[in-house]
Amino acid sequence: MKAHSATDEAPLRADAARNRERILAAAEEVFLERGADASLDDVAKRAKVGIGTLYRRFPTREALLAALSDERLLSLATASRAADDTLEPKASIRAFVRELVMHASHYRGLVASLGAVLQSGTPGCHAGSEEGLRLLQRAQKAGVVRKDVSLDDLLCMVTAISLAVEQGRAGKARVAHLVDLFLDGIGMH
Repeated sequence: MKAHSATDEAPLRADAARNRERILAAAEEVFLERGADASLDDVAKRAKVGIGTLYRRFPTREALLAALSDERLLSLATASRAADDTLEPKASIRAFVRELVMHASHYRGLVASLGAVLQSGTPGCHAGSEEGLRLLQRAQKAGVVRKDVSLDDLLCMVTAISLAVEQGRAGKARVAHLVDLFLDGIGMH
């Protein structure tokens, strides 16, 4: 049985599309105020829709977070690909990982769902995962990252740094330093 993803959806009726946009706008506000684990009832109330309407559009919290992440991840992947001509492989992967950490820190608590969000199948989540893998393979081919490093390893590092930022152990100003430490650690020696 094939899993249903956001990319399989049929075009929405005008009223359904308006409800979807209201839910996304309300979720952005509520999650920024209270974190990614805020009540979905509060999101529905802020959007002025019933909770059933919210769940029909977004059956899980992760589906809602993935929809909210979609544009940022599409932009991140597009900007990363555009930088290929100006950045060496190691600099490219550094820049991408830094931006992904910043994205994972956008809402308090988002990092806890990052893995599920990136596997959700939305265009942005797919583009973000594909770009991360492309950059990793490019850096490995250039000999600046060990061959045994996987995309899951990079996501574990993104999660760890994002959690440190979220819990106040490392400010956002230290993200670049922490990413550099990790990437230097997985580099070729």
